[in-house]
Amino acid sequence: MGNPKGFIEVERKVSGYRPVNERIDDYGEVEQTLNETDRKLQASRCMDCGIPFCHWACPVGSKIPEWQDAVYKGEWKLASEILHSTNSFPEFTGRICPAPCEKSCVLAIHDESVTIRENEYSVVEKAFASGYIKARVPETRTGKKVAIIGSGPAGLSAADMLNQMGHSVSVFEKDEAVGGLLRFGIPDFKLNKKVIDRRVEIFKQEGIQFKTNQHVGFDVDGKGLLKEFDAVVLAIGAMQPRDLPVEGRELNGVYFAMDFLTQQNRVNRGVKIASKNRIDAKGKHVLVIGGGDTGSDCVGTSIRQKAKSVTQIEILPKPPKNRALGNPWPYWPTTLKTSSSHEEGCERKWSLSTKRFIGEKGVLKKVELVEVEWTKDDKGAWKMTELEGTEKMMEVDLVLLSMGFVHAVHEGLVQELGIETDQRGNLKINNNYQTSSEEVFAAGDAHHGASLVVTAIQKGREAAEKVNKYLLETA
Repeated sequence: MGNPKGFIEVERKVSGYRPVNERIDDYGEVEQTLNETDRKLQASRCMDCGIPFCHWACPVGSKIPEWQDAVYKGEWKLASEILHSTNSFPEFTGRICPAPCEKSCVLAIHDESVTIRENEYSVVEKAFASGYIKARVPETRTGKKVAIIGSGPAGLSAADMLNQMGHSVSVFEKDEAVGGLLRFGIPDFKLNKKVIDRRVEIFKQEGIQFKTNQHVGFDVDGKGLLKEFDAVVLAIGAMQPRDLPVEGRELNGVYFAMDFLTQQNRVNRGVKIASKNRIDAKGKHVLVIGGGDTGSDCVGTSIRQKAKSVTQIEILPKPPKNRALGNPWPYWPTTLKTSSSHEEGCERKWSLSTKRFIGEKGVLKKVELVEVEWTKDDKGAWKMTELEGTEKMMEVDLVLLSMGFVHAVHEGLVQELGIETDQRGNLKINNNYQTSSEEVFAAGDAHHGASLVVTAIQKGREAAEKVNKYLLETA
């Protein structure tokens, strides 16, 4: 490494966020950036550890020590090339990835890991600003045609790889713009959508065709695509939300988190939503059920909509601040996570289960909660028990269900093509990423289950390799 003593001489320094009183009034990205000198200093902290656990923990296998060294030396073009060798979209992961690499950094043993994610963000933005990232139009074409269904991270990464391999790629997207959950699920204050547009424009120059407002399996015949294309890749995500089937679920005021987030992202795009259909937190007591990233996004969005109060509950116990004995480094730490949205004003509660929603004339007014206790049975399996006498009523005007996703949506395309699913409802694939239909492949959350954006990117790349092999063998 350029400075073998960097991790000793330089303290960890993060970019931090814009002031709370400023950022809650807009949907601009909350994260700030360090200057170039600070970035180089932070890159110098990447030590010559011998075994790069960061590389091991990264789903796309980013060659972190190599590009960190390039940053330290000011070789930004080289750093960008190394980044892109394993990741089609470092500008996405540099903004929204939870950075499993940092949790596995050797310096994380002392909670002083290298600022990998922020350095990645800086590298790709420096590369764009310097004109290093340009369209790479394939010199030859194979004559093979591939249809990608879904334009989220898995679909886009598969499209990128297959296009560079010389195949003609068409991406079908059911919504009005490309990006999937990157565009419509993740709030603008975490990912400015111009970042997506910038990359998509490059893909168009490289020859990828994008077909929006094309809901395959509904207004586009899925079986017809099998006749038109040599291979089809299903990158439709795991969009079936986990519901909460309790009394009062049908009340006006109880919504899925993704409906809420998607609508606000469309409003930010300039789409007009009729007032009767608007899910608006303004002046309301908001309850977010679910403690994950999507729940956190609901918190931040509710605050920007000027909610009267925001409470987030989780059925699981409150995680410890530090790693437990059974959760050692370098594995992912199951510790308390506080997001930028939580810092903006939110009451968080744990070990609470929802018993029922209560309303008047069909409109939500209250929710009944009960405390729960988690214990292990004789076989070591966790079980949940409601604690008698701990029931409580909470006044609430808006409930957002953010309890994750169970599997891909089966209605429409999956059922039309007769694709087999596993016991969890995910699309079943073999070692070649093929579904029960030989020419139909699956990538990302659709077969893997709901996971990280960076994991979806990698699954898309892996699927592309298998599709390429199939096309060459059937040429």
